[in-house]
Amino acid sequence: MGKLRVGFIGTGKRKEKRDALGYAMAYDHGAAYQALDYVEMVACADIVEENARAFADHFGIPKVYTDYHEMLEKEKLDVVSICTWMHLHEPMVIDCCKAGVRAVYCEKPMANTWGGARRMAEAAKKAGVQLTFNHQRRYGVAWTTAKKLLDEGAIGQLTRLESEAPNIYEFGTHSIDMLSFFNNETPAKWVIAQIDYREEKLVFGGHTENQNLVLVEYENGVFGFLANGAGGARPVGCFTRLIGTDGVIEVYPVGGPALRYRPAGSKEWIVPELPPEVNMITEAISDALTCLREGRKCQLDVSNALIGTEIIFGAYESSRRRGRVDFPLDIDDNPLEAMVASGDLKPAKPA
Repeated sequence: MGKLRVGFIGTGKRKEKRDALGYAMAYDHGAAYQALDYVEMVACADIVEENARAFADHFGIPKVYTDYHEMLEKEKLDVVSICTWMHLHEPMVIDCCKAGVRAVYCEKPMANTWGGARRMAEAAKKAGVQLTFNHQRRYGVAWTTAKKLLDEGAIGQLTRLESEAPNIYEFGTHSIDMLSFFNNETPAKWVIAQIDYREEKLVFGGHTENQNLVLVEYENGVFGFLANGAGGARPVGCFTRLIGTDGVIEVYPVGGPALRYRPAGSKEWIVPELPPEVNMITEAISDALTCLREGRKCQLDVSNALIGTEIIFGAYESSRRRGRVDFPLDIDDNPLEAMVASGDLKPAKPA
């Protein structure tokens, strides 16, 4: 079997300090591919030629393009990493599927609309393309150890999941995806949510609210809860809390260790010893390509990403409707963006 030919769409510009205008995630992807001896990075495309050439020089990539369509047409790629802003994901993924690539590894969130997310999934299924998204926390040692404890019955049967995120959409895609991870990719039945958006906050070009409160019920009866406080307050108190019939697990609690759990009836937390931390993106891309080569479904698969994405847009739709939203979600747009465009939400420009 020959090496997998990899190309990149959107290299970005490497910065000393990453921010909401760009993370240059392609460099993280590139380092992950570089660690795999069955991969050959052959081309990259960015609308800013200087950025593409800097990326190519860094990784020793021979071909540079300013038009990704030309790259797809000429290079006969097996794998494409998409590292652009969210509103570009849908057309780029669909173009990759039409170009005959075998796999697309895309940055999160999935898309800037619910309809776009569904269309990407449909295009990949029709073309037989492995479509995965960079929800890399699934590979962190605290998360995987917590899942192992849960599966081994350390806290009994899972009943509720709690998490926190500064927004539902951009950062929250990780928080909500981890609820799916712990709940064995169970789809949701409904969501009810409210948001506050009084000061404009754009992340990678997309609106993200200032506060949120989200309640979701999954098809297996487990509840999920997401919240963000005002002024830096953390109402949940940890990144993720797993509540079971016989105890509690906390992942990255405020002021605490990376992982701790407390069996029912105990006053003391147990802090398990964790294995050495891994590079989560390296692990994620390695797993995605291993699954591609072996013909297995990856846990980063689009079908899993859709579960959390439906909750994200369903939560915004609940705020728009001022009521519970039952699934399947029957909208096509991004309700938060639509509420801003219509004037129903009028966030003030930041000072």
